[in-house]
Parts: sequence; structure tokens; C-alpha cells
Amino acid sequence: MAHSKVEEAINQLKASDIRITPQRYAILEYLIESHTHPTADEIYKSLVVRFPSMSVATVYNNLRLFTKIGFVQEMAYGDASSRFDFSSQRHYHAICESCGKIVDTYYPGLEDVEAATEQLTGFKINEHRMELYGICPDCQSKMS
Repeated sequence: MAHSKVEEAINQLKASDIRITPQRYAILEYLIESHTHPTADEIYKSLVVRFPSMSVATVYNNLRLFTKIGFVQEMAYGDASSRFDFSSQRHYHAICESCGKIVDTYYPGLEDVEAATEQLTGFKINEHRMELYGICPDCQSKMS
């Protein structure tokens, strides 16, 4: 499953005339296979073993590129490092306030929020994101 997502993404990059370097492939693959919404630093640390000449800047530049293309969502939380999320499907995030774990959640029908907001405000809405904060099951069990 994850492998076909990687191939799909690579084909889209090729179609956009973007060169597929081994580093670029590895970053994309890591993002797709990671379910932890990694930071650029985490991606760098896990790939530098395979690519000793790769710099943090390389990781950042590729993440910016993927974000611009729309493959990747940057989840910026002010002071904390941005986390990056490969997303082929619109989804939302449940975030644990205790340990910081982020879990993807899908809720069909929320696209209507954009249309409703346009109607109510006259804004032309480009996109939306929703984050839900609470305590994950692991942290709940430690508390009881």
C-alpha cells in the first residue's frame, strides 16, 4: 500500500518535470511510511546514515517543494518545529496535550465548512485545517 503511494507521488513529480534524486525519493518514502508526522530534523536524522552527504537544508528544501506541490502539509505550531504530513486525502489531526502524539482522523462532510464560511463572510476560502486537542488512550491509562 505505502509502496504504491510512493510510486504515485514519484510519477506526479516526474510529470511536473522534477528530477528524482535518491535523497528526494528517500525523503518522500520516509514521509509516506511514517505515521508520526515527523519534523525535518527527525527525517534528517533517520536518513543521514544512508546519505552521509545530505544536509538538513536538503531536507527542508525538499519539504518546501513537496508542500508547494501539495503532497505534504506543513503543520506549524508557532515555537515548536513544524511537522510534516504526507496527505493524499483531506484529513484532520487529534493531538495529545500530554505526550504530543498526533493521530490522523477522517471526517467526511467537513468540506461544507468552506462553502458555509464563504456564504457567511464573503471570503474566498482556499483551505482549512482542524486540530482537536485531548489526551490519548496511552496517557489516559497512565493517569488512572
